[in-house]
Amino acid sequence: MILVAGSLNYDIILKVKRMPREGETMTCESASSAAGGKGANQAVQAAKLGVPTYMIGAVGADNMGDFLRDEAKGYGLDVSRVKRSWESTGMGCIHALEDGRVFATINRGANYDLTTEDIDASEDLFSQAKILILQNEIPHEVNIHAANLAKKHGLRVLYNAAPAFPDKKEVLPLADVVIVNEGEASDYLGVNISSVEDAQREGLKVSGSMGNTWVITMGSHGSVICSAGKSEIVRPYKVDAVETTGAGDSYIGGLGYALINGMDIFTAAKFATKCSAVTVCGIGAQNSMPTLAQIHERFGE
Repeated sequence: MILVAGSLNYDIILKVKRMPREGETMTCESASSAAGGKGANQAVQAAKLGVPTYMIGAVGADNMGDFLRDEAKGYGLDVSRVKRSWESTGMGCIHALEDGRVFATINRGANYDLTTEDIDASEDLFSQAKILILQNEIPHEVNIHAANLAKKHGLRVLYNAAPAFPDKKEVLPLADVVIVNEGEASDYLGVNISSVEDAQREGLKVSGSMGNTWVITMGSHGSVICSAGKSEIVRPYKVDAVETTGAGDSYIGGLGYALINGMDIFTAAKFATKCSAVTVCGIGAQNSMPTLAQIHERFGE
């Protein structure tokens, strides 16, 4: 079983040729809505791959909250521990460009109504699960509490330390696997990481000092995995990307699936890369994430 403590957001996706200039009102090519939030996205990917997955989070007592819970349940995710809040459901506004780049702004909303007490109320799940996945779209103290509870019960902690809060590093040494992109890694480590060589050098340093695994994703250059004094570059698959919304979350959900099924971190990263390669070929995050059958169909395994 995988537990995910994290965010659920109602995403509005605007397809645009370019970003608007300051003071400009620009018409988008199309608009759509979708279920999102880093936490929910990562949980849905794990669930779609067939892993029993539970979501711990919060949504508002509004139509958007209903939509997010219903969408997640439709993908096989258990949302019985997603509480209702008097705060409005978290939202994301995403500008998706023709070249696949995305620019996103989120409103925290009910996600920041999640408390340490909510984590304690789900301790029965911690006693059954194998992996806990965390991100930075819920209160930092909740992440710390969840990570410590996971350690108490012997869970492996995957921590997507995004968005980056370089002044809040308490969860990093509690994590078995830290997953960040090159910008986030630069913020946390205080050095500029602009190449896979930079990522390997700095990733090995911090992995060695903290005694855990660091995965630094590098966009079109793939990902760099640093663990136990060894580093490896996992190159991306060449696909016709439509948009990259949810690609990183798909990677993390895939990583959780692979690790819980006994793959080592380097093999797991290769499997996770397949997940994100499929995800970028569709619009939106959760609906574009692959099932295990789709992975096998696409990559012939």
